[in-house]
Amino acid sequence: MANDFPGLRPGEAAPAFSLAAANGEGAVSLADLHGRSFLIGLFRGLHCPFCRRQLRQFAALQPALSEAGVETLAVINTPLERARLYLQFQPTPVTVLCDPECRTHRDFGVPLAAIAPADAQEPQWPLHTSFEQFAAARINPGGELAEPAQPMKANDLLNAKDGFELHDIDRSISEKYGTQLVGHFLVDTSGCIAWAEVEARDGPDGLGTFPTAERIIAAARKVAVSSAK
Repeated sequence: MANDFPGLRPGEAAPAFSLAAANGEGAVSLADLHGRSFLIGLFRGLHCPFCRRQLRQFAALQPALSEAGVETLAVINTPLERARLYLQFQPTPVTVLCDPECRTHRDFGVPLAAIAPADAQEPQWPLHTSFEQFAAARINPGGELAEPAQPMKANDLLNAKDGFELHDIDRSISEKYGTQLVGHFLVDTSGCIAWAEVEARDGPDGLGTFPTAERIIAAARKVAVSSAK
């Protein structure tokens, strides 16, 4: 499965993008980053508590990534004004870009997992999965829940724990893109992907599990060494 799993791979060119910044002026594009290494995280919207936690991890990692010569970008599946409101109360040094239609996710090959019809033959994660497979999944990647829960239930429990109230736009995005997977990509100074990880490669039990700080820093340092040669 791993060899066939979607997502751009190391050695492939990063796709062009231009996205509005929620905590900056104007847009940020691939062209703006020409000649610079960067880490780009392609997340679900702010409705996803796991993605909010990873955004905080990005903020904590930014000094080490900057020292390695790597800029940090987070793309969230949330409209610009909603993201700006959130960031007034939860500011971050990470550049946050908005892509409410997940176009950048698709361009990087990060899939939207789909629930297959009941009569589908041999559901194959993540392009389609059976309702039974998704319903049976249990996750607790951060260990914050009393026990592993079905992914959508885990979202509800953590949002309640955080005191995060979903607005109508959050609900709309969640209904349309709630099973959008998350991708992490390190792009080197030549504009090629040097390292990549896509969420839940082995099935829905891996939802919400993202690369550790140690893995991200190790990858960034490796890119820095390669770029210096």
